[in-house]
Amino acid sequence: MSQSPPLLRLAETTLSFGGTPLLQAAELTVAAGDRICLVGRNGSGKSTLLRLAAGLIEPDAGTRFLQPGVAIRYLPQEPDAGQFASTLAYVEAGLGASDDRHQARYLLQQLGLDGSENPAALSGGELRRAALARVLAPAPDILLLDEPTNHLDLPTIEWLEAQLTQRRVALVLVSHDRRFLANLSRLTVWLDRGSTRGVELGFEQFEAWRDEQLANEEVAQHKLGRRIAREEHWLRYGVTARRKRNVRRLAELERLRQARRQHRRSLGKASIEAAETPASGALVIEAKNLSKSYAGRRIVADYSTRVNRGDRIGIVGPNGSGKTTLVNLITGALAPDSGSVRLGSNLELAGLDQQRESLDPNCTLSQALTRGGGEIVSVNGRPRHVIGYLKDFLFTAEQARTPLRALSGGERGRLMLARALAKPSNLLVLDEPTNDLDIETLDVLEEMLGSYAGTILLISHDRDFLDRVVNAVVVPEGDGRWVEYAGGYRDMLRQRGGDLAAPGRRLKPTPATGKQPVQAPGVEGKPAKPRLSFHERRALANLPQTMSVLQAEVEALLRRLADRDLYARDPADFRRASEALAQKQSQLQAAEEQWLELEIRREAIERG
Repeated sequence: MSQSPPLLRLAETTLSFGGTPLLQAAELTVAAGDRICLVGRNGSGKSTLLRLAAGLIEPDAGTRFLQPGVAIRYLPQEPDAGQFASTLAYVEAGLGASDDRHQARYLLQQLGLDGSENPAALSGGELRRAALARVLAPAPDILLLDEPTNHLDLPTIEWLEAQLTQRRVALVLVSHDRRFLANLSRLTVWLDRGSTRGVELGFEQFEAWRDEQLANEEVAQHKLGRRIAREEHWLRYGVTARRKRNVRRLAELERLRQARRQHRRSLGKASIEAAETPASGALVIEAKNLSKSYAGRRIVADYSTRVNRGDRIGIVGPNGSGKTTLVNLITGALAPDSGSVRLGSNLELAGLDQQRESLDPNCTLSQALTRGGGEIVSVNGRPRHVIGYLKDFLFTAEQARTPLRALSGGERGRLMLARALAKPSNLLVLDEPTNDLDIETLDVLEEMLGSYAGTILLISHDRDFLDRVVNAVVVPEGDGRWVEYAGGYRDMLRQRGGDLAAPGRRLKPTPATGKQPVQAPGVEGKPAKPRLSFHERRALANLPQTMSVLQAEVEALLRRLADRDLYARDPADFRRASEALAQKQSQLQAAEEQWLELEIRREAIERG
């Protein structure tokens, strides 16, 4: 893809596991300064291709070329530093003889570590930061990064973005973080059904290109099917002597059939649906003056909020700032030191925790979903066969008996979503639901959350996901103080006047249901860019259907009342129809006015 001579090249790479081909003639070329994102579905072989590029495993066939003298560093998806005495020793072990050893301690400090930590006692986020310091300290020519943002908080992700932007290193990135990929990539390699396709587009333009390619492929397969049908018709009904003589045409038919048999269709989309219960009350949660401290440190101080039905609230902040503690306080799972929480009526909560629950790695997918036995899982109060439900989340029937230890990170993420969403709810509490999910599954999860009728509390470090899902963001501002901003993540940054690493601004909180965003500090008279709220966007999408239904009901009532004999025959029915007509006409007028107002606002926002 690049005109520069390659620093690294994989050519005609083939690899199989247990007889099943994972990679078939895959290619990867990295030149100086390249910014490549490697994308593909969970289980498509992205991590394997990075390990091949790093020289850690050998392919069944193909060649690997690394230009002499080129330094390459690889960040695995699950770093292992258990054999080192300290984080400093772990980072220094990645340095070459001529590398600056001061960089090891400097980068650890930048990432919030002092070098003395025992790697065996680190959290997932701390281990990831130590591993980042290990690959960045040598200043290599090529960086191969496998899910570098996993378990990182937002300030660290933004710091890493800035570091990678400033360095002249060639990058190959595997990540589910859309904004991270869009900000850093200039080229894309798509790993699809074992083969790679390179395109000189960054991730921001890639998805539209990919969808076009898949649509073209479906058209081509449809044409192939029609051509085979025509040839088979000729084979059945053509003149016998002519069929025997035309050996070439028979061979071509067999070739077409073989092409259809060998075609590997792309995996379908996951079908993610949350089991919902009847609606909760209009008030979901009312918290007043909540406070919580641990070992003399204030985690939450005098926090009050009101959560209404249908709100989508995102909670962001550095690791260790107390996001999970805040959620547990306002949902009543954790008792506050002071303050009170009132939960609304008819609440049914379903949750997904960051640790994805502690499940026996030897239990199977089927056992994990049925919680121990049988072949039936209850979804939305209806029994479903476990294999059918697994297929909704892109698992095969054969995987139902697969032990959890054999699953990839993305497959574990999909399984835990399946477990959590099978439980009927009208309040979803999701702690880092995007971890390890591929981008296509993220799309479907976003669609599900967009149509979910209940209320959502969401902890996430995925900026793009937050912008697409939430209508308010809660941020820690230091010393236990939490502030709520209207809108998504971008709106919060604009209102707050800085990223999460910046000192908190003393701003008046904005309630989740408020219509006016907080004005950015230091920008006198310059309000944040207007936008439709989640509820307004949903109303704009649903109102045309509502108006169509109301219009049909009005017309039906008018036809009933057009019967001249109705009043004489049944005066009570005539009165009921007249009252219903007045009510439906009033509802139709209100819906039309609301739609017109929202449509005018939408057009004004798009123009402005």
